Amino acid sequence: MTDWTQVVDAHGAVGRVPLLLDQVEREEVPEAWEELWDRLCLQGETVSAASFAALPRLVALAPTCAQALELASAIVRGTLRHPGGEALLAGCPNEVARLREVVDQRLRMRPADYNRLFGDLLALAGEYHWSASMGDFADDFYAVSCPGCEAEVTIAVGDYGCYAAIRDWDRGDIERRTLRPAPAEELRDPGRWMHDTAGRDGQQRLAEGIRYVFGRAECPACASVFNIAEAHTTANLPPAFETY
Repeated sequence: MTDWTQVVDAHGAVGRVPLLLDQVEREEVPEAWEELWDRLCLQGETVSAASFAALPRLVALAPTCAQALELASAIVRGTLRHPGGEALLAGCPNEVARLREVVDQRLRMRPADYNRLFGDLLALAGEYHWSASMGDFADDFYAVSCPGCEAEVTIAVGDYGCYAAIRDWDRGDIERRTLRPAPAEELRDPGRWMHDTAGRDGQQRLAEGIRYVFGRAECPACASVFNIAEAHTTANLPPAFETY
């Protein structure tokens, strides 16, 4: 049992969250959900100890309540932004597994907010950096460091092209080099799993974009060829969040 008198929410208060949870468990109360968001996932990203304490009750509601599903998933996405987030999340493995199952089931229905839910699934699988950065590949950009010469390289995947470039703030992306997408059959996890999930659900743009970000790029500065996903992961490993 959670001792809510000892659990602080995003506003530094105790005791208010369980009362709000009691309300939404009884009936749909928009004002209560609005306050829960404010206390458990402030501005959609700041979580607290109360956020993780509330997860079991939110996950229990998630299969039939879109608000609960979205809030619970947002809390998981914010795990690395809380100093003790990973340890707190590790305390509720059954809830994480259940939430991942619910999100995956929802994705199979091809909802209008597919890309957001796909990001939730990535976070639930522990792929926090991809969850935070992956878009819909209509106009996506990633800044990575070339492993060979450490030049800052912009990776573009979208309607404007799929290329590596040096970003010049006056002239735009210069010295472009065409990306080399990974063949689907050569993808390794997590890229294979991500690609297969998107393909399963008919999200061809997303599946194709994943092949590009898990492919290779030529550095415009030194001409060395490197793995994009590895460079992105190196730049966004969990320690990068330690200042939060």
